[in-house]
Amino acid sequence: MNMENVAMLLPQPFRGSLMNSYGRGAMPEEVRLRVGQMATVLAAEKELELPACRPVTVRDVETVVELATGASVHTAADSMRRGFVTARGGIRIGICGSGVMSSSGGVECFRKLSSIAIRLPSEQKGCADRFMPQLLDGGLKSTIIISPPGGGKTTLIREMVRKLSNDGMRISLADERGEIAAVRDGVPQLDIGSRTDVMTGVGKAESAMMLLKTMSPQLIAMDEISAPEDITAMSSAANCGVLLLATAHADGLADFSERPLYKRLCREKIFQRAVIIKVCGGRREYTLEELS
Repeated sequence: MNMENVAMLLPQPFRGSLMNSYGRGAMPEEVRLRVGQMATVLAAEKELELPACRPVTVRDVETVVELATGASVHTAADSMRRGFVTARGGIRIGICGSGVMSSSGGVECFRKLSSIAIRLPSEQKGCADRFMPQLLDGGLKSTIIISPPGGGKTTLIREMVRKLSNDGMRISLADERGEIAAVRDGVPQLDIGSRTDVMTGVGKAESAMMLLKTMSPQLIAMDEISAPEDITAMSSAANCGVLLLATAHADGLADFSERPLYKRLCREKIFQRAVIIKVCGGRREYTLEELS
């Protein structure tokens, strides 16, 4: 990911400040714009103000969304109702503001945006090398990747998919938000391997069932289990003999097993292994655990 791609989503002076501060070094993980506050970046577990900038305005936030959608906000209406927009290159932009509720109780649209979080995708080839031999020992088993938000789950699942796919495994990727593969005009902009089929813009549960029926995968991968229907879909896939690779928010294995949403996963033993990500001093450590 070129920093210029991220900077081009920002209005001045934030664009110039980002390039001057991070254009030649390690990229931050997020850029945040909050109306009335100074723009910030999240890097090495610290949120720092962008230098030489003014407070963010409502128009600044609207401009980012317009640039991310190619000035065609209505085409991104469905994802915006779910709180995000995905720009070219898999750059996810989380949105926050005043929502308008529909008669059915869901979010119909956002009347006014108040803040955005631009999540920068990161390809870190080799980040899974340390534990992949252990993961494959005795044959690959269904695996869940666990970390708190911002721990690097998406980066890791992308790298694991790439390696498994290039090693000959037929993989179906349910990439609901377009963050893992960043498909543009049918072509993944991020490396997910040579034998990976991707479905984007479809809910994970529905996508998993469609992929299971139509693409004959050996493994189905998806990011961020977040709803009961996701777990139902994974249970169905597991009962059809398909391996699973997914991510979940939790602060370790004990926290994961106690969360109500994930208890069914544990009870039905849908996953046999877990990769735990811990961030220590800005560095990520990976631990492989066998699940009983």
